[in-house]
Amino acid sequence: MNAGAQKTLALSWLLLIHQIPAKPAYLRVKIWRRLQGMGAVAVKNAVHALPMSEGTQEDFEWLLREIVEGGGEAFLCETRLIDGLTDEHVQKLFDEARDADYAEIAKETRSLIRSLRPKLNADAINEARAQAARLRKRLAEIASIDFFGAIGRVSAEGLLGELEARLTEDEPVTTMAKVDPKSSAREALRGKTWVTRQGVHIDRIASAWLIRKFIDPDARFKFVMGKGYQPDQGELRFDMFQAEFTHEGDKCTFEVLLDRIGKNDAALRAIAEIIHDVDLRDSKFGRDEAVGIRTLIDGIALATKDDSERLARGADVFNNLYEVFTKKRP
Repeated sequence: MNAGAQKTLALSWLLLIHQIPAKPAYLRVKIWRRLQGMGAVAVKNAVHALPMSEGTQEDFEWLLREIVEGGGEAFLCETRLIDGLTDEHVQKLFDEARDADYAEIAKETRSLIRSLRPKLNADAINEARAQAARLRKRLAEIASIDFFGAIGRVSAEGLLGELEARLTEDEPVTTMAKVDPKSSAREALRGKTWVTRQGVHIDRIASAWLIRKFIDPDARFKFVMGKGYQPDQGELRFDMFQAEFTHEGDKCTFEVLLDRIGKNDAALRAIAEIIHDVDLRDSKFGRDEAVGIRTLIDGIALATKDDSERLARGADVFNNLYEVFTKKRP
């Protein structure tokens, strides 16, 4: 089931341990802003972490120098986590921090999209374009410190691409590689290896179920690190940055897949609404089933870290859910 899955390796971390004097007060603010700008997360009070690399080490070394020159104390160490705090926990801290940043961009972008009206004057359009350019720059800054490929980038990128497309009438805007939606949908997608990020959850589990049940029962799945993966021949990526199938606008990957294969099925549409509410947490459809499905998927994720096993267990959930909606009277 897992075609060449990548094995998660132990990570090496840089820890900056520091003590900053109470005065001058601006020094604390300055150091805090510098830590935020380089994407560091606090694992303990006055202990900040970054994944080990030449670039992150240089960032911390310069900051250490600033702390010492400001009258504080600091030292830097490289470490591997053995017990207590885990690599997964620290990585989650990074992902949560970046997801919060991406959520702010998504919020501003949605607001701008709602403000667009037919026949806006030139000044309003130019202002909107300036705001879009600012958001694009901010997105690039966040992406540069998104060390583990937080999922929030997918939604923010999709919404920003939609905004830019709305503001550009005559120029085609391409934000993600896409399969031609007019191609022979299901036939063209058979015999592929489907690639997604490690640590599958609701949208990826449901999308894999949709692929296996309605596109290719023999589909193979491959799980990779979320950032910088380049597909081999015969591979299609889903629910990851620059994927052929991923978030578009405010649609989750499951919704995009369903639209692309042109499957007109009320039961699948109901499931898509549930997946959207669970994955994007925006209560767009207000599905009562969302809380229960979220709990079931959370249970699967807690029970096993093996992505292939998560897909298998999740398939049972969605097979049963599909059966319910198929037999349920309108």
